[in-house]
Amino acid sequence: MIHVLIDGYNFIGRQKGLRGDLEAKRKKLLADLSRYHQVKGYPITVVFDGWRSDWELEHEERVGGISVIFSRKGEQADDVIARLAQDMGNACLVVTSDREVQKAARAGGGTAIFSGEFEDRLRATMAGEVVSWSADKGEEEDAPMYRPQFGVKKGNPFRRSKSERKRISKLRKL
Repeated sequence: MIHVLIDGYNFIGRQKGLRGDLEAKRKKLLADLSRYHQVKGYPITVVFDGWRSDWELEHEERVGGISVIFSRKGEQADDVIARLAQDMGNACLVVTSDREVQKAARAGGGTAIFSGEFEDRLRATMAGEVVSWSADKGEEEDAPMYRPQFGVKKGNPFRRSKSERKRISKLRKL
């Protein structure tokens, strides 16, 4: 089963920016994710930066079936996500637009997607739409992403790489 790890402030910043009432934006995000969890059944963990707080230890709580983690003082959410992704291995899907965090997730065997990709999936689920992942992109699974120059790649030049096919397979389950 896929465990979804979300970089909370990265996702909120992608949607409407980090200005204004962050508490209200966190509550809205957690409410949306709680509904997504009820529909899909995937375990979801949202990690927020708490490194400027007074917590000496990581602070974890449950909100509507969602696990919410605030990093400890002096530690950023990126570090917590990278550690959790390493522990979960290929069972995790990391949602962040931070390329360094995505790289750390992939190094641990997990899959990483940009916040905008997951936001589209979240909206479709909230609207009750049933869409396959490849239909979102308007492509077939083995359709070419680009046409490589001849002599650059052996085998079928129009087939996606093995890692890309695995990524799409995992994303279809969302």
